[in-house]
Amino acid sequence: MSTATVSPGTKRLDTAALFPTAAFAVLTIAYVALNAGTPHPDATGAEVLAYTTAHHGVIDAGALLILLAGAPLAIATALLHRVLETPPIAVIGGALASAALTLSALFAWTGARLPATAAPELARSIADMGYMTGGPAFAAGFGLLAVGISIPVLFGRNLPRWVGWFGLVIAVAAFVSGLALVASPFGFLLPVVRFGGLIWLVATAIAAARR
Repeated sequence: MSTATVSPGTKRLDTAALFPTAAFAVLTIAYVALNAGTPHPDATGAEVLAYTTAHHGVIDAGALLILLAGAPLAIATALLHRVLETPPIAVIGGALASAALTLSALFAWTGARLPATAAPELARSIADMGYMTGGPAFAAGFGLLAVGISIPVLFGRNLPRWVGWFGLVIAVAAFVSGLALVASPFGFLLPVVRFGGLIWLVATAIAAARR
């Protein structure tokens, strides 16, 4: 007797990326909401030190959230790579973005350990490391992830083409945002990558599940 059915495991593979993607989205949004008062990169060392010593618990909670966000991002990347048969650059990009979040969380946690008598310059330096890893470094990795998924979508048409174009826009914004390291005005692109990229990743996972 012949059966033309697809195994449940195969049918569910396309939907598997939805769960880690949703977890990444929730953790990221919670982190951003909790850390809305974090001093900007142009704040003085004294301002950073005053904030960290006064908001120790908030910083610890934010570090935990962003640390946890790195794992589902890596898992979602691996699953989308498997489902969409993306090139290795997507996996590399997702891994780099996940690692950047992990380092950012560690720098945030370390900064919160500083006593009120610490040198303001040290507080500023640790905060800068947290900003560079959670900002430009994360954006660079996420940009590679977006390129690795979007190019095959545009050429293979295994997902709606708007997913590919949306991803390329995010990738360009991600790569240009790296200029924030030498010209601070480009820093405005970092939230575009974080939130726009989050929307794109969720849309990609949904589109993959509905194929």
